[in-house]
Amino acid sequence: MKNFYPVILAGGRGTRFWPLSRKRRAKQVLALDGKRTMVQRTVSRLKPLAGEKSFWVITNDDLREVIAAQLPRVRPQQIIAEPVGRNTAPAIGLAAFILARLDPAAVIGMFPSDHVIADEDKFVKIIQQAIQVAAQGENMVVLGIHPTHAETGYGYIEAGEKAPKGLLRVKRFTEKPNAERAQEFLDASNYFWNSGMFVWSAQTLTRALREYLSETAPYLEEIAAAFGTPGFARTFARLYPKCENISVDYAVLEPRSAKGEHASNLYCIPSSFGWNDLGSWAALYDYRAEKDHAGGNVINGAASFALDAEGNFVHAPKKFVAVVGVRNLVVVETDDALLITTRENCQDVGKIVKHLDEKKLEKLL
Repeated sequence: MKNFYPVILAGGRGTRFWPLSRKRRAKQVLALDGKRTMVQRTVSRLKPLAGEKSFWVITNDDLREVIAAQLPRVRPQQIIAEPVGRNTAPAIGLAAFILARLDPAAVIGMFPSDHVIADEDKFVKIIQQAIQVAAQGENMVVLGIHPTHAETGYGYIEAGEKAPKGLLRVKRFTEKPNAERAQEFLDASNYFWNSGMFVWSAQTLTRALREYLSETAPYLEEIAAAFGTPGFARTFARLYPKCENISVDYAVLEPRSAKGEHASNLYCIPSSFGWNDLGSWAALYDYRAEKDHAGGNVINGAASFALDAEGNFVHAPKKFVAVVGVRNLVVVETDDALLITTRENCQDVGKIVKHLDEKKLEKLL
């Protein structure tokens, strides 16, 4: 699709996948599910929609070199390393300001680099529909995932009235709920998980950033104006740290939804294509257990034995692994670290990284 530009956000550290995920080999450059890495899989599923010269990747200095090596057909100048992390609004905003200058008709798809999609053909058809909608006027399109359980780790989209071609108008975005509210959302049937995948024209997004992120937008615009010039790196390093550290959900989508479902031009495409946001070891367990029909345990080992054990995830690829009489454990071994936790407590693994940061234990980061 001539004017479509996938923008892949690959700048996170993947702290909840410690100790496998580190600064210089974060989860997006790891092969958590097969031989290809997460960022390679992301590009691969989008290839039917755009040539590789149309791909852009926003990452950081720690990962830029390895991502460039893993994606040799993506133009090096289109793999942009943030000098500091500033969350998703400045990242996708910078891409929008650059692309608006290069192609006034550009339509941008924002894609996190750590998702897995089971039915990629269905995914492509839904993105094609989103591109067509986003190319018309000020429309913004979000892919909403049909919830399968009362998940507290995702944001939710409250859908309103039906719109043409199977679209739903968006009433509001709701951040991660507690268990009781998550169950209410599930029961209500008009709530969807926020996939973090959005499609909009570059012009629409830049106008929205000028409106809702008025202090940051001029910095992004100035950086974009320097793109392709000898002074780009210097301008980027000087101005980007001044940008607000904020997600695109908070910066743009929530204030836009406040205009009301008939005035916001926000649309949700209900989607069921086997989506999983691999945000923790527990999420990887869920995905692998279903995909591989693992029978209760997911074990990455040289060989394994299980007796009266269920729901365990073990990663020790060089060792024989035996699990006996244990439930719902997560055990991850690397050459220099060992993680032992439970699936229930996997969301707290990031706190280990915070501790290592505070103690300046760089070798473990």
